[in-house]
Amino acid sequence: MANTTSAKKATRKIARRTEINTARRSRVKTFVRKLEEAVAGGDKEAAKVAFTNVEPEIMRAVTKGVIAKNTAARKVSRLSARVKAMA
Repeated sequence: MANTTSAKKATRKIARRTEINTARRSRVKTFVRKLEEAVAGGDKEAAKVAFTNVEPEIMRAVTKGVIAKNTAARKVSRLSARVKAMA
């Protein structure tokens, strides 16, 4: 358990940031799931729309430090390939 005042404050900050980061990660997963459902359903237009929504969401997660840049690039690349494969 934290003893000093600064350590107690740090644990409070960590708890807040964890909550925010969890929400951001969940938001990205939701957008990715919508895209995957569109791809699985075979709906090209819905998949394209979902991809245009998911890409900026993933990149926003990168700028907020939730996921790493290369991880995001890999995810976007693979999702893009799946959307292109439908055509």
